[in-house]
Amino acid sequence: TMRSSRLALFLATSTRTPSSSAFAIHQRNLSKIGKSRAASSSIFSRSPISSPEIKTYSSKTFTRALPNANFSLAARRSSAFIRNMSTAASTETNANADDGSSNTRVALLQFKVTEDKATNQATARSFLRQAHEKGASLVVLPEIWNSPYATTAFGEYAESLPAMGFQYKYDGKDDDPLSACPSAKILFEAAVNYKIHIIGGSIPEIDTNGNIYNTCLCISPEGKVVGKHRKVHLFDIDVPGGITFRESDTLSPGNTMTAFDAGESFGSVGVGICYDIRFPEYAMLLTKKHMCNLLVYPGAFNMTTGPAHWELLQKARAVDNQCFVLTASPARTEEPNDGEEGKYKHYTAWGHSTVINPWGEVVGTCGAEEDIVVVDLAMGDVARMREGIPTFSQKRDDMYKLTES
Repeated sequence: TMRSSRLALFLATSTRTPSSSAFAIHQRNLSKIGKSRAASSSIFSRSPISSPEIKTYSSKTFTRALPNANFSLAARRSSAFIRNMSTAASTETNANADDGSSNTRVALLQFKVTEDKATNQATARSFLRQAHEKGASLVVLPEIWNSPYATTAFGEYAESLPAMGFQYKYDGKDDDPLSACPSAKILFEAAVNYKIHIIGGSIPEIDTNGNIYNTCLCISPEGKVVGKHRKVHLFDIDVPGGITFRESDTLSPGNTMTAFDAGESFGSVGVGICYDIRFPEYAMLLTKKHMCNLLVYPGAFNMTTGPAHWELLQKARAVDNQCFVLTASPARTEEPNDGEEGKYKHYTAWGHSTVINPWGEVVGTCGAEEDIVVVDLAMGDVARMREGIPTFSQKRDDMYKLTES
């Protein structure tokens, strides 16, 4: 075919490297996409998207993928498909999602994490304020943002977190109910003061029995805990020549599925943490039970798994569940020089916080440095996709079933 001929010609004229050929080809073509699209699809993608428009606000970048003259034919066709479907199904859940009358702006916060907890907390405050100034109504923080990502550090940085349904009220007179969790207090104050939904990334949580969890708090604009997710699948891996990490050395796994209602703008939002994204069953059960419009995964993929799987897994979950997928990562910090090591073993995050639409296209992303990714979600695309390709009603329950235990 013409495609295979072009591929053969490209490979024949490409310089081989010891690394994976697909990854090497991808790397050589990043310059054509731009730094802000470093995590984008390779040139072999069937429906590449447009390069994002970058608008600078102070020292940060405001990243949003917008159609432009270079928008590929395949991308135009795929976008036209979901946007030209009948809108009848979307009228009930998000009648105004596409006409600008409902705020569907999301912000993904990507910032560096240090060994100093107070510094991390100050950074989180600053980024939350900037997200508010950019008009976001739902904000996502990265995984383990108040602590180094090291199993030996989790106990030192852990906090006692409020339970599901907790309502934050503090008039400054009585004892502060969040005195034992200063990191969480930052999230509650921002949610209430800015009137936004916050998916609080994750921080180490310690319970009354001394168990430590990797926990995400989801907080409403009224300051209520509407979701509390303890990472279900612990990151225990050993990649030869890559990375070895065992969260189970310190952490205990959660045992609940997490979703919450984010109001008329977003509807149902499902939440996982990092390694949870590798398990399609979890996402599919969430969507089956709650009909999630968004799946959100704060995560900290590394320099081994990040280039290979970070964007791939997000696209897979978006297409599987015909919804938006949002991820927020810490910004990358480089390995310290010899003699400059900190107390804990250094972990290098991949970065590239990303938004994927129901068609599996990247509609917002960034590179490895500190950044805020801001995207206005076309929420009507979820219903149009599910109506046009109705896989939810085409399941063969007579042959297989996905059930919650």
